[in-house]
Amino acid sequence: MGAESDRRNFLLGGGSLAAGFAAGGAIAQEKKEDPHAGHGTPASDRGKLTPGFRKAGDPPVPVETPDAPKLKWEMKNGAKEFHLHAQAMKREFLPDQWFDVWGYNGSMPGPMIEVVEGDKVRIVVHNELPEPTIMHWHGIDVPNVMDGVEGMIQDPIPPGGSFTYEFTLEQNGTFFYHTHIAMQQGMGMVGLFVVHPKAAHFPPVDRDIALIIQEWAILPGSTIHNTMSMEFNLFTLNGRAAPYVTPLVIKQGERVRIRLVNFSAIDHHPMHLHGMQFWVTGTEGGRIPETAWIPGNNVLVAVAQSRDIEFVAKNPGDWVFHCHMFHHMMNFMSSMAGPMASHTKGMPAGAPMGPSMGMITRGPALNPEFGAALGRGTGENTGTDRAVGNGPQPGQPGMPAMPGMPDGQPKGGGHEGHGGPAKPVPGFPQSMGGMEMYTPAQIKRLSKPETRGMRNGWFEGVEGLMTVVRVLPPDLYDKVVSGKGEVAPGASVPGATPGKASGGHEGHDAPKKDSSPKKDEHEGHKKQ
Repeated sequence: MGAESDRRNFLLGGGSLAAGFAAGGAIAQEKKEDPHAGHGTPASDRGKLTPGFRKAGDPPVPVETPDAPKLKWEMKNGAKEFHLHAQAMKREFLPDQWFDVWGYNGSMPGPMIEVVEGDKVRIVVHNELPEPTIMHWHGIDVPNVMDGVEGMIQDPIPPGGSFTYEFTLEQNGTFFYHTHIAMQQGMGMVGLFVVHPKAAHFPPVDRDIALIIQEWAILPGSTIHNTMSMEFNLFTLNGRAAPYVTPLVIKQGERVRIRLVNFSAIDHHPMHLHGMQFWVTGTEGGRIPETAWIPGNNVLVAVAQSRDIEFVAKNPGDWVFHCHMFHHMMNFMSSMAGPMASHTKGMPAGAPMGPSMGMITRGPALNPEFGAALGRGTGENTGTDRAVGNGPQPGQPGMPAMPGMPDGQPKGGGHEGHGGPAKPVPGFPQSMGGMEMYTPAQIKRLSKPETRGMRNGWFEGVEGLMTVVRVLPPDLYDKVVSGKGEVAPGASVPGATPGKASGGHEGHDAPKKDSSPKKDEHEGHKKQ
């Protein structure tokens, strides 16, 4: 029987995850009594041991993976059997922005494997790529022969071939699977592997959400990630870049766990949550002892690490959750276009962005000019080239100019129209505020059911490695998740105005939950 991915059917059916939770008798909580009865959050506790709406004795909730699927399984010969198909495919990172990636079962990242501590699993990996591949189970204690290292442990899986991995899970936590061939990792070959404990951790969470962080170098005019690059211009959560990432809709008072996995090539990511404090409760090594939990609102997730955070969603509103490296808070900050009128004098520091991203413009690849430089590519104001985006530009059809730049170029100091002095302002412009980055049709694509009640134009401040944690009062939450009833723009931000409608966005025309299904973005790429 296939494991169900939705919360309602999570515990139904023979051989389901419920069997794992109930194995060995009744579920025993780590704590027998709740020291913080009710839903309040003591100031001294900061939500550390505060439950949400679920009570002691309830089993773990299923993990949600926004914008990414779960992998179904069948019980065969005493093991949960999964099938993973390594494939090339396309993925829509942003509306109408499709890129060539590699993944599994028609998805990048691959579908999440969700099991229970003590389960025996059998995972058959089918190679549908034009080159050999392999599979490694990151953070999971497996027999050495199942570790998936080419050459040292096993021969790679040839094109058209398959290999069966089989092991028993003797731990719980947030893990992931990925090819162990380095450049294939860069193409996107990764997926979540979540192992629930037999007994729910205390306090029990109401919501459990998992996100994979990845980074990409997409040169202008290309659809293929440059896996040799040391600079990156596009960042995704579960295979989508903000504002195309589906917001996390939470009922006020729920206790929430967010599992973060960083599968970037070289960048660590300080993930910052606005409006609330959380506790770091887990790593890729499993659950952290309660006495060692760390409070904060910013957690550094290093390359190949996972971090679990937990918080009580008590503060209503729409809160961004994002990487605080500001180059990661935008899309397509990348390529070079002509000389720049810089105010900088002296020797440039560092290589320009083009060569750093692998854009060879001068001679052969072994040209000495591509040798060591003072640090990574530093882009704007450090060389003779100007770093610009390869997305929509001012002056293009349907793209209005920025305030103070009616023809796409600053006038005088570039400050007319802002009420500032008409003299040079070093560094201007930096903000892209006031510029339409999306067409009306693309804005409709961004308006998902999960965005109902957000301010008009909410997407202007949500880009790159970001998502939105929406903490909604129960009545508003019910309207948003059910798709029933009218929800006014700005209803989810207490005291806010509706925002300025733009691009045919009057009235916030987000589809309701019961609207007709959209075309599957993976259609034509999936293999069952």
